[in-house]
Amino acid sequence: MEKWNQSSSDFTLLGLLPQNQTGLLLMMLIILVFFLALFGNSAMIHLIRVDPRLHTPMYFLLSQLSLMDLMYISTTVPKMAFNFLSGQKNISFLGCGVQSFFFLTMAGSEGLLLASMAYDRFVAICHPLHYPIRMSKIMCLKMIIGSWILGSINSLAHTVYALHIPYCHSRSINHFFCDVPAMLPLACMDTWVYEYMVFVSTSLFLLLPFLGITASYGRVLFAVFHMRSKEGKKKAFTTCSTHLTVVTFYYVPFVYTYLRPRSLRSPTEDKILTVFYTILTPMLNPIIYSLRNKEVLGAMTRVLGTFSSMKP
Repeated sequence: MEKWNQSSSDFTLLGLLPQNQTGLLLMMLIILVFFLALFGNSAMIHLIRVDPRLHTPMYFLLSQLSLMDLMYISTTVPKMAFNFLSGQKNISFLGCGVQSFFFLTMAGSEGLLLASMAYDRFVAICHPLHYPIRMSKIMCLKMIIGSWILGSINSLAHTVYALHIPYCHSRSINHFFCDVPAMLPLACMDTWVYEYMVFVSTSLFLLLPFLGITASYGRVLFAVFHMRSKEGKKKAFTTCSTHLTVVTFYYVPFVYTYLRPRSLRSPTEDKILTVFYTILTPMLNPIIYSLRNKEVLGAMTRVLGTFSSMKP
């Protein structure tokens, strides 16, 4: 079978939306979501950086989540919007590899970071006297660096494999970005070994952290239920429910997409589910954390008050 020259051939991204007025309207909505995500996550990072009261492990982890969400949505939406508005569908071989690498890095790193945030809340609520030791600044830094490094290593392995697959005549990826599982049907070789590795990787970086988060919050909710202070119970429940909302939006569609066998998957369903964790979640995270967190709202008020007082 004839193979294409991988070093010079571009891929074609078939995209998410139809080239009509409905598609244009939806694309404008996605672009709006993109800018809201940029503003919300940038504001969250700035707020945590400038307000000393938010210089705690919980908020340092949250600032990293915002940074990951910024990079996450910037990896997919600009190229998708450019291709749709220009009528082009091509992406270079190298560009596809770069997009795949950053997407997979953010996916793995964010999964591990959310698990770190769950552990932080578990220690704070269930073992408050041990919190300064278990969640010291050094430990927080190790969690953050570990999330980035492990996510990058996993991503590099998948990306290198994807770039070395021999592709056949079709280079049309039925997706709106270079998602490796969407590239596998184009291969000229049997990819069952790699699909098994995707399953293992997804289990390690998404399923196991998700189970760990579930177990942590199970213990946390049990502890909250037995609290005597109504104010403490309300604060702990609000914080935990915020984290659980973010975790649900991120993990459930991701795990459902990647752990299903290829025979049970459809490109259309995969693209719709991907919208949740690549486009909607990065926009919703800063909104959820700001609207349901009194400390963040308080910091926002103080920063805005300082900004207003500086005006002539």
